[in-house]
Amino acid sequence: MSVETVDTLVVGGGQAGVAMSEHLSKCGVPHLVLERGRIAERWRSQRWDSLVANGPAWHDRFPGLEFPVTGPDGFPSKEEVADYFVAYAKQINAPIRCGVEVKLVQRNVGRPGFRVETSDGVIEANSVVAATGPFQVPVIPSLVPADAGLLQIHSSAYRNPAQLPKGAVLVVGAGSSGVQIADELQRAGRRVYLSVGAHDRPPRSYRGRDFCWWLGVLGKWDLETPGPGTEHVTIAVSGARGGETIDFRRLAAQGLTLVGMTKAYQDGVMRFAPDLAKNIARGDANLMSLLDEADAYVARNGLDLPEEPALRKIGPDPDCVTNPILELDLAEAGIATILWATGFAVDYSWLKVDAFDEKGRPRHQRGVSTEPGIYFLGLPWQSRRGSSFIWGVWHDAKHVADRISTQRKYLAYHAAAQREPVDA
Repeated sequence: MSVETVDTLVVGGGQAGVAMSEHLSKCGVPHLVLERGRIAERWRSQRWDSLVANGPAWHDRFPGLEFPVTGPDGFPSKEEVADYFVAYAKQINAPIRCGVEVKLVQRNVGRPGFRVETSDGVIEANSVVAATGPFQVPVIPSLVPADAGLLQIHSSAYRNPAQLPKGAVLVVGAGSSGVQIADELQRAGRRVYLSVGAHDRPPRSYRGRDFCWWLGVLGKWDLETPGPGTEHVTIAVSGARGGETIDFRRLAAQGLTLVGMTKAYQDGVMRFAPDLAKNIARGDANLMSLLDEADAYVARNGLDLPEEPALRKIGPDPDCVTNPILELDLAEAGIATILWATGFAVDYSWLKVDAFDEKGRPRHQRGVSTEPGIYFLGLPWQSRRGSSFIWGVWHDAKHVADRISTQRKYLAYHAAAQREPVDA
């Protein structure tokens, strides 16, 4: 069987893989991108129907192409985002091969490079970039047994309210996905319980500027390390209906029932931590802190941006906060579905190299692995807070491509030096 060879192999054809391809091409590095589905497949098949981007079109894009339909301050639909990456890949002539799954990567023995087993044969590469991103394996906590008599579904498998059986829904997780899905279900006439943990709650916009702009001018996107205890803090923000600030009190007034963090399940009863009021207050404090920093920035720079005192008004706590539900009999509440908006884990089981710590997390410096020739792209906090966002992954890809290009130069010198005695 013939073995295909390539200098650099990029695994994953989403936003990270497309960005990687652009910068490798600019550095003159021959490469191939393998994608087991379609370009930006997760945007198409692992997102709910009504999803839009959480950042405005002027911000959440690559520098070389604007969104063709949605205006700069709008929020593109998931299909438009997927189409955007297809168009971008075409624009840069990215060598992406779709429908090919990478099954195994191993270092060659006694010679440079890696052997890559795929669903379409064997490839040998000098370098491999894992550009599969952070959203690989849906996480469903093992709290509720499969035979509990209700549907358990992860947010990545949710499409629309009609997909779920009749009855109430418990949504676990109040980040962007959980809040938006819970809101959609309630607007569709469902009785919804929303389990709220610790979270950040930035304003969608303030004083005429989107929160993405504020995080930029305040230097928060470029923070290189998370603060203590904030590595996995959930962010509640939404681009739905033109974009809005998430307000849990408003959601409660709409008819949602808020509960604390989901803790345990036994004999049909779900138990929640008594932390709902604390979690809501923490989100409020996060909001006010960002507003204070924004106001100080406006004053310091003499900007003509209108004041917005209404955003600082915090309404009274709803009854579900002042008298929290700590135990809920799911059958009595009519709950037929638990929707787990509990995030994702990574899966690098196909990558059999010495590049991971004891917990299976990549060991790297800005995407450059401790295993020579192995690189990562699209990881949260890869180089900064914005690394896992569309625009952030583009900048990280430039750094990784530069490192790959530099290594190629050293190898090229070695090859030339070996030939010199023969040519003399």
